[in-house]
Amino acid sequence: MKRITAIALLAIANLVMAGTSFAQSNGVAAKVPFPFAVGDKVLPAGYYTLKPKSSHVLMIKNPDQSAAALILFQEDGKRSPNGGKLVFHKYGDQYFLSEVLCDSAGMHAQLPTSKREKKTAQLQQARLSTSSETLVATR
Repeated sequence: MKRITAIALLAIANLVMAGTSFAQSNGVAAKVPFPFAVGDKVLPAGYYTLKPKSSHVLMIKNPDQSAAALILFQEDGKRSPNGGKLVFHKYGDQYFLSEVLCDSAGMHAQLPTSKREKKTAQLQQARLSTSSETLVATR
């Protein structure tokens, strides 16, 4: 319970103190052809905009549906010289958003591994299936 409270306070603090590097970003857009998980939410396939709301909070939203998620992230040092991309981890037929890489928008976000993804990965290892990464281009 203390951990949930700490995470909630961190999220509120980040919303109040918008980061200067991400405040100017217009975000990125991508058409994701499969349902995917972000944190504890599963979002349907469709067109999404990904936009930083503060220095460590990312909003993922489908403007055509009422599908949206907010998630905490860490900036990473990776770059995507060939255009933007979303990186998904795939286990069987389930996809989990892992990274958002887009130099033009200045976004290089590493998303935390959710409990759902950890559990799915353990089940897949038990079945001796392999995991893989899937990339989706952004605009």
